[in-house]
Amino acid sequence: MAAVLTTLVVPLVRALGLRLGLTDQPDFRKQHSTPMVRLGGIAMVLGFGLALAVTWGLGGFGLLAPAKDQLIWSTLAGALCFFVIGLADDLFVLSPWPRLAGQVAVAFAMWTQGVRIGTIEFPWLGEGSSLIALPDLLSLVATLVWLVGITNAINWLDGLDGLAAGVAGIAAVGLVSVSFSLHQVAAGFLAAALAGCCLGFLRHNFNPARIFMGDGGSYFLGFTLAAISIVGPAKGLTTVSLLLPLLILSLPLADMSAVIMGRLREGRSPFYPDRRHLHHRLLRAGFSHRRTVLLIYVFTQWLAALALVVANAEMRFLWLALATAILVATVGISRRQRSAEGAFVDPSSPLSAPSDPRAYRDGHG
Repeated sequence: MAAVLTTLVVPLVRALGLRLGLTDQPDFRKQHSTPMVRLGGIAMVLGFGLALAVTWGLGGFGLLAPAKDQLIWSTLAGALCFFVIGLADDLFVLSPWPRLAGQVAVAFAMWTQGVRIGTIEFPWLGEGSSLIALPDLLSLVATLVWLVGITNAINWLDGLDGLAAGVAGIAAVGLVSVSFSLHQVAAGFLAAALAGCCLGFLRHNFNPARIFMGDGGSYFLGFTLAAISIVGPAKGLTTVSLLLPLLILSLPLADMSAVIMGRLREGRSPFYPDRRHLHHRLLRAGFSHRRTVLLIYVFTQWLAALALVVANAEMRFLWLALATAILVATVGISRRQRSAEGAFVDPSSPLSAPSDPRAYRDGHG
C-alpha cells in the first residue's frame, strides 16, 4: 500500500515543484543536467503515513498497551519533525549547525516521550544480572547519538540516484523480518510501510532520476529506521536488538565515521563538503553510476541477511546463503566488466576536479 501510494503521489509533487520553481539547478560540478525537484520526501511521508493510517483503521496494530501505543505515535511525530527540518533546508538552504541543533532538540523530545535506550539486556549473563538499567544521563546521550547518528548516516549516503532510498529500503525489509521474528507486529508494520515508500520512490528516483528526495526525505528515512529499532523490543533493548540495526546499517555508519575522521585529521569541520564518501571512491575507481549503486545494494542486503542469522530468524541460513551468492556474483561480474572497460575517469569530470566547499551541499548538490 505504501509503495503504490508513494508511486502515485511522486508525479504530483514533481509537477508542483516544477510549477513553483522549487528545483536544484544543474551546473558543471553537479551530476544532474536538468533542473531536479528536491521535494520527493513529501511523497514518501504521505505514502508512509496514509498506509499506516489505513492499516490502523483496519485493526492491523491490534490492541496495543497504552505505553506501546504512545511509542508508535511518538515515532510518527518525531519522523515528521525530522522531515520538516530537512524540508526547511531544501527550501531555505540552512547551515549545518542549525540543522544539527534541531535534530538534537527533536531527539531529546523523543527521549522524554519514551523513545529511548533505557535498559540493555545481556541474555548470556545469569538471571537477575542480565538486565542493566542505564542512568538517565547515559540513556540520553546514547539515544541522541543513536537517533541523530543514523539519521545523518542516511542523509550523507544520498549522493547518487536511488542510493539512499535503496539502502534504507533494504534495511527496512531487514527490520520487518527481525520485528516479526521477535513478535513485534507494530514495529514490523512501521518498517513495512517504510520499505514500501522506499520501493515506490525508487520507481522515480533510480538512475536516471526524475526527482530527488532532498534532505527532508533522507532525514525522515534515517530517523524512522533508528526509532523503529528502539521501539520494537517489548522489554527494553537486548544486545541482540542493538546489534541488528548496527549490522544492517553498518555500511553507511562506517562511511560517515570514516569521512568525519578524515576531515578532522585534516583540521577541517566534520561538515566540510568534499568527495571522500564510499560512492565517490567507487566512481573514481571506474565503476559506473548504476554499478556503484548496485554494489552498495548487494553489500547492504548481505549485512541484512547476517542480521537475520543473529536474530535467529526462520530460514536464516538460507537467506544468508542466497545473499552471499548474490554478493559474490555481483562483485565478480562488476570487476570483470570494469577490467574490460578500463578504469578511466575524465580529468575534467566533477569527480576529479578540485573541490570547492561552496559548490557542494548534502545529497546530490
